[in-house]
Amino acid sequence: MDRLRTFNPLSSVSTGVVTLVAVATVLFYLFRAIVEPYVMIQTLAKAIGLGSTYALVALGFVLIFKGTQVVNFAQGALAMVGALFLSFLAADEHIPFTTVRNPLISIGPEWFGWALSVIVALVIAGILGLVLERVVIRPMIGQPLFSVAVITLGLEAILRTAANDAVQTELRPLAIPWGTSGFTLGGETNAGGLTSGGASIAWAYVAAAITAVAAFLAVYFFYRSRMGVAMRAVAFDQEAAMAQGINVGRVFAIAWIAGSILAAIGGIFATQPPIAQTGAVQLETQFIAFRALPAVILGGLDSVQGALVGGLIIGLAEITAGQYLSQYAGTLGSGYPLVVPYLVMIVGLLVRPYGFFGTPEVRRV
Repeated sequence: MDRLRTFNPLSSVSTGVVTLVAVATVLFYLFRAIVEPYVMIQTLAKAIGLGSTYALVALGFVLIFKGTQVVNFAQGALAMVGALFLSFLAADEHIPFTTVRNPLISIGPEWFGWALSVIVALVIAGILGLVLERVVIRPMIGQPLFSVAVITLGLEAILRTAANDAVQTELRPLAIPWGTSGFTLGGETNAGGLTSGGASIAWAYVAAAITAVAAFLAVYFFYRSRMGVAMRAVAFDQEAAMAQGINVGRVFAIAWIAGSILAAIGGIFATQPPIAQTGAVQLETQFIAFRALPAVILGGLDSVQGALVGGLIIGLAEITAGQYLSQYAGTLGSGYPLVVPYLVMIVGLLVRPYGFFGTPEVRRV
């Protein structure tokens, strides 16, 4: 398989069209910022919060794909299960799958005990990813990638069914300290202390953005470590990496651990605004991977920076459509904001079939 740039006779025309769309979009945002500055600030904050969640889930997809060349279709189920681990620890206050009380809840302030529980939940999610890799994925090394991808579909069905049973009768709260609260930028405060106007920004947006920045910085520095270089070598050519003495099995394990942890983080934020208002795991939580899929494809399935850029673009497109096309909901349908990301993905693929930052690959016949 040679890594070549795909020839597309319509590339110049498509690139020109996308450039015009990008310029028109920027001009639109500038105009709306002048006319309704607080609405624009609120829209951008909401888009960053949503895009950051998509970016976290997309990063999990990318790490597993770069490390194993497998598209993990179980990412959504892993996100839901990871969020459930936190629900058991923080809301039920006991260790998952046991009746032992979670001792971390009583340590320090309430938020501190919750933060420690998050760390434990992510560790358990990572262990689950390791077990799945060792038991199911490792024996498939050297086998057709299609077969491995189908296996991840089977894992998705198993994990999703188990998770659905836990939330079928009632939602599973995560006891997140900030809940659905937020703050207001600008506006006017009356004598009673109530603020009208301004931009309402949920703390969940801020938390998602900070977490995404931390995750991408961690991956950035990891790829410059010895193991990170080994992972990049495996992503480029597994056989050559093995010939150089790189432990491919260890790379597989790290990729699945990291992917499962990122899926769990995405599942936690999938219970928060703007995706959900309940602060609890519900049946819809499992769909976060499918909602983030356009970000993965648009950015490039093997690109870390593409996961970030793709997540932010898709988040911006979805929130902007929901904000400024709501008056046409009767014509477009109530679920039209969820369709917009896929339309953006299709347009992007017409220009860059392998994603904006993906590695172009074609097969010589």
